[in-house]
Amino acid sequence: MTESHTTARDLAALVIPQQGHLQETDDPWEPYQLVDPTGQIVEAVAAYFRELQGASSPATTIRSYGNDLLRWFRFLWAVDTPWNKATRTDARDFARWLQTADKPARVHWRRKSGSEAGVVSLPPRGPDRAEPGSPNPVTGKRSPGRKYAASTRAHCETVVRIFYDFHLENGTGPIINPFPLHRSRKSGRAHAHSNPMQEQRNERQGRYRPKVPKQLPRRIPDEKFNEIFAELKSNRDRALLAFWVSTGARSEELLSSLHRDADPGQQLIGVIRKGSREHQQLPASADAFVWLRLYQEEARRAGVPCGRKDHLWWTLRRPWRPLNYPAARAMFNRANELVGANWTLHDLRHTAAYRMAQDPAISLTDVQWVLGHAKLTTTQIYLSPSRDEVIENVIAHHARQARKLAEPAPPPPGPGYNPASLDVLFGRS
Repeated sequence: MTESHTTARDLAALVIPQQGHLQETDDPWEPYQLVDPTGQIVEAVAAYFRELQGASSPATTIRSYGNDLLRWFRFLWAVDTPWNKATRTDARDFARWLQTADKPARVHWRRKSGSEAGVVSLPPRGPDRAEPGSPNPVTGKRSPGRKYAASTRAHCETVVRIFYDFHLENGTGPIINPFPLHRSRKSGRAHAHSNPMQEQRNERQGRYRPKVPKQLPRRIPDEKFNEIFAELKSNRDRALLAFWVSTGARSEELLSSLHRDADPGQQLIGVIRKGSREHQQLPASADAFVWLRLYQEEARRAGVPCGRKDHLWWTLRRPWRPLNYPAARAMFNRANELVGANWTLHDLRHTAAYRMAQDPAISLTDVQWVLGHAKLTTTQIYLSPSRDEVIENVIAHHARQARKLAEPAPPPPGPGYNPASLDVLFGRS
């Protein structure tokens, strides 16, 4: 594909059909497959998935990488370019397209039969629905916008670049990686010749990788958390939120617990960690076990499986199924909508981390162990004040300044007294 062809192409008007898909299988040796528009498995991606699995990557990582590769392959299918003949011009145009294109709307499974060629448009916005990308009046957090976020584009660039690095090593891809390193990189590895005694500076990796702004994690204020907790309709949901906000476990980690993992006597609950896949017991609050006991009694009377090796969290309606992450997220979003907020389940983990980190009786290494962080520097971000604390402190500062200006000026000293001497005598600055 020539440079003049890509220059003349209007990337903003380029329509990427939603063809091909990432399908989940029941095969533990191949948990996910990337399927092309003809229904054939993309062997280049399948080989890369086998490499990821060999490097002890969990199935969730393969799914995340597969979605990024599907986005890249859909772009190649739209411009009629084979994956092993892609050039750096194609990679550059792909990065430009991600900046200007709108995200495809997710079609409900009931409406999928009515979509033509896999191209769908966003549904009309209702009168009570906020504009995509606008900040929430309660939390201050922006809702997902119509464009791809910088973090999504950065993750996609990294995945596709490593995908081509893998095929370069095996000699099955193009002789040059379409996604090059940044021009400031003189070597192939970051910090290749740096002094280990000095702090490492940030080095840009991919040439087309966008800069991702750093944001402090958001916590839910105690009064807002109480409002959300009061809107929950079942003891199961109350127990889940109580465990999430007291243990700091990730949402999917807590959903992996079995009945035998709950130990009310020791006030511990066992979870499967996301990265290491190791079983770890986490301390929880006493209130969480009270709500759990109430939920277990209700579930037992309803006929939910309650064996020691059965799942701990189940759906509330028949047929009984283990509670998964999408269902838990939908439950939390419904409670969010009742208070007008847009917090996420991961914000509960941030809330627990802030509460523990701000307690002077708990060491930061203890918080690191509970959160499962590999580096202490990751835990240190919770020592910084949150958004709500900064806003509260600055508003208090303005109030003090207003009171100071409203205070009447002291009367002038009598004749013959030195004002500077009186300031020293009464300790005034």
